[in-house]
Amino acid sequence: MQKMLSLLSRVLKGPAQKPVTAVRVMVASRNYADFASEATFDIKKCDIHRLEEEPPTQAVLTREEGLQYYRTMQTIRRMELKSDQLYKQKIIRGFCHLYDGQEACCVGLESGINPTDHLITAYRAHGYTYTRGVSVKEILAELTGRRGGCAKGKGGSMHMYAKNFYGGNGIVGAQVPLGAGVALACKFFGKNEICLSLYGDGAANQGQIFETYNMAALWKLPCIFICENNRYGMGTSVERAAASTDYYKRGDYIPGLRVDGMDVLCVREATKFAADHCRSGKGPILMELQTYRYHGHSMSDPGVNYRTREEIQEVRSKSDPITLLKDRMLNNNLSNVEELKEIDVEVRKEIEEAAQFATTDPEPPLEEIANHIYRNDPTFDVRGANLWIKYKSAS
Repeated sequence: MQKMLSLLSRVLKGPAQKPVTAVRVMVASRNYADFASEATFDIKKCDIHRLEEEPPTQAVLTREEGLQYYRTMQTIRRMELKSDQLYKQKIIRGFCHLYDGQEACCVGLESGINPTDHLITAYRAHGYTYTRGVSVKEILAELTGRRGGCAKGKGGSMHMYAKNFYGGNGIVGAQVPLGAGVALACKFFGKNEICLSLYGDGAANQGQIFETYNMAALWKLPCIFICENNRYGMGTSVERAAASTDYYKRGDYIPGLRVDGMDVLCVREATKFAADHCRSGKGPILMELQTYRYHGHSMSDPGVNYRTREEIQEVRSKSDPITLLKDRMLNNNLSNVEELKEIDVEVRKEIEEAAQFATTDPEPPLEEIANHIYRNDPTFDVRGANLWIKYKSAS
């Protein structure tokens, strides 16, 4: 009996804890001290139009940058997958256009410009809303129409805004002339700022885009026109929709670049090049990002009627932007599997907490239906909206 008590006492005291602590210190030391600080990669050469110079074909990636890009792309991917789930549960309603597969575009573009630069895009806007500084919690709450959303629950999937980010615009191609207007303001006020004006291959045939090219070239506006060519405008392949699929040449007299939009480093280096072009006073430049969306055009589109599941799987297996970055980091000792798994766990936790907020936060009260039409003005009568002020929300 005495021996049993002695053994139990030793177990409860836990003398083996000190070596475990030492092992943890050793692991942490190996995880961080033994990693390379940076690596240089060969990247795909851009196709160019009316340019004497071109972006580099090599890119330096620091360990810190790699971890940041990986975390950001994983966050966007997980956020979009959670949005898919919430939509199928009928918690998100209305239009919802998801961005998974195209993460290298928004992350690469953001890493090639300054926070003071400007960006405007179409309705596939969740990724850009995040890279422009809006939290996942505010984005998901906007998707679910809650008061804590980035547009106070009134914008939904299409209409999100942040500082120097002018949304999510629902009318096809309409954001392009608006972006040129922002670039005109940058030039007029003498700011060393540029505007990125994004649109899809489906919008690339819109007449207003060509009118905007013309004005931007005449006035030498500091505007980067960016066509995110994800190969399908809604359910129509680019080959069936456009006589010329060389979107980077569509500006004719405007210089152009065609970029691998599935490689965050390609996008980053091309964006830096294009931004320098605009800031130097040479006028606008056009970029075509060749990318791919895994979801259909919107949540109402299963995405497999006009393309095969095998095609989607092939892109996932060969060109996924997150996998490409992950392999580069692992193969060049910029990180290890355990560290990236830790990031994945942290991202999943962040998304789940944001989804919990987005499903419990109150909806905006009915009496505020006419608020926020203009930034600083009080409520006033608009299209009969004042009639609702007579009522109060039940929630």
